[in-house]
Amino acid sequence: MKRARLVAGVVLAAGALAGVALAQESRGVSKTEIVLGMHTDLSGPAATYGVSSSNAVKMRFDEINDKGGIHGRKIRLIVEDSQYQVPRAVQAGAKLINRDRIFAMVAPLGTPMNNALFKDQFDAGVPNLFPLSAARSMYEPFHKLKFYNAATYVDQVRAGIQYFVSKKGKKALCAMYQDTDFGKEVLDGIQIQADKLKIKIVETTTHKPTDQDFTAQITRLKAAGCDLVVLGTIVRDSIVPYATARKIGWTDVDFLGSAASYDLFVAAAQGGVTEGLYAMGLTDMPYRDTLSPTAQAWFDRYKERYKNDPNIGAIYGHVAADLTALGLEKAGADLTLNALVKGLESIRGYKDIFNGPEVNFGPDKHQGANSSFLAVVKSGRWVRLTDPLTF
Repeated sequence: MKRARLVAGVVLAAGALAGVALAQESRGVSKTEIVLGMHTDLSGPAATYGVSSSNAVKMRFDEINDKGGIHGRKIRLIVEDSQYQVPRAVQAGAKLINRDRIFAMVAPLGTPMNNALFKDQFDAGVPNLFPLSAARSMYEPFHKLKFYNAATYVDQVRAGIQYFVSKKGKKALCAMYQDTDFGKEVLDGIQIQADKLKIKIVETTTHKPTDQDFTAQITRLKAAGCDLVVLGTIVRDSIVPYATARKIGWTDVDFLGSAASYDLFVAAAQGGVTEGLYAMGLTDMPYRDTLSPTAQAWFDRYKERYKNDPNIGAIYGHVAADLTALGLEKAGADLTLNALVKGLESIRGYKDIFNGPEVNFGPDKHQGANSSFLAVVKSGRWVRLTDPLTF
């Protein structure tokens, strides 16, 4: 009997100690490693962003690892392809969260994909860091595990519409947008600003992200007499509708995209078909001859490693990885979820190497910046037209 009680006591004590150890252990963190995850588009309609951003995230973390890591821990990044499809993103996220037991999600791509994963991700205690989506849901409603570092689609298009109405006298506003969470977010911004300026949205059209023919939508918008079409589009669905409008001779109208349209491929579309297209930008486009020496060195490292010029997605990826690393550094050697959150909230006055906006966080502020600027395609390149605009 005494021996049985002794064995039971030992078992209970061991269980208690194991429980303490489990409580103190952070998922995805060991003495030598931090495991981070990323779901993105590597082979779908937004792959121009997904491939370049994941490349830049890898490169930044590899550079950190080559210098010894952060507080003695190396970063291991696991990237999963969502193909810009919600079901695939949910599957990829489940793997990263439950099988790989990542510590945090970094630079995940896509508004609907992020939205679909938030509940399970946050229930598991996995932060969402600097997603490639400018939807308000990336930081609203406030959640301690949501961090976003730039202006939202809503604020971007509001600033752009304000410019066109006040500077160019636009009066007949139209919207063309993806029938997705992303597109509807852009539509919200259009509606908010139209209501504020007391102008009418005379027509709207929608499409799927994979659609390739936009003749019907452009014909409908032209018939409505739009003088400004605001786009909730990304890359191909920015290029083709604009080219279609110009091909049929519809030239007395301006097209304005959000930062999702502000892409190297859009400006450099074959035959100059996007000449005169406007979009809102968050940071300067990575044309090597316009970059600072530090950014030029980054450009050269990226090109040498990946055999391609970096695009704007690569900039977003680099900044997301750099901010994540800064948060991990500030979290200290005793890395826990709460320590990371406090570390990120302590970031003040952060400036990236690409002339992006200053980023500041706080305990009640998880959107780091909210300015954007207007740019236009001229001779196959994006040319910045305004200083930062805010709402």
